[in-house]
Amino acid sequence: MPRQPESPTEDSHDVHVQGNERPVRRRVAAAVAIGCLIVVCFQAALTLGAPLGAAALGGSDPGQLPDNLRIVTAVSTVAWLFATLLVLARGGIAVSALPRAVARWGTWVLVSFLGVGTLLNFASSSPWERYGWGPFSLTMFILCVILARSRFTARLRRPLPHPLAGSRTAAQARASDHATEVLHL
Repeated sequence: MPRQPESPTEDSHDVHVQGNERPVRRRVAAAVAIGCLIVVCFQAALTLGAPLGAAALGGSDPGQLPDNLRIVTAVSTVAWLFATLLVLARGGIAVSALPRAVARWGTWVLVSFLGVGTLLNFASSSPWERYGWGPFSLTMFILCVILARSRFTARLRRPLPHPLAGSRTAAQARASDHATEVLHL
């Protein structure tokens, strides 16, 4: 028997695991975000001069990348950080205040980049890219397609308050709760 939503705020179109009440979408978003952070770490290491050139950019520069390619990896690091925030927002995990439309369309843009990247990795002459990054990017592509096809739930999880920020007043809490209720109408 299909599972019925327990509350009006729950999106009945979201994907669920049999016998588990938590949506799969958040788990997929977390998995994609972890994959993005792995790429961020790798790109940052290349930018800082790690001798991993054989595993990047076609593998044509084994060892440390030249300065012009280190600039490319620095830009890539920032892009992958944004992709991390994007997939978390798409998964309903509010880490930043990205509009839903940006999260929705941005995830599809990421799907297209991952699709092209997967093909390029498998076609690369570098064994690191063909046998390492190829399967990795294919997995990321599949998970990102699942995430992009999922629907938003009505309520995003709020980010944790900053430890140095003051606590909300009762009036601010009521105004926030009222705004959330309006969104559910």
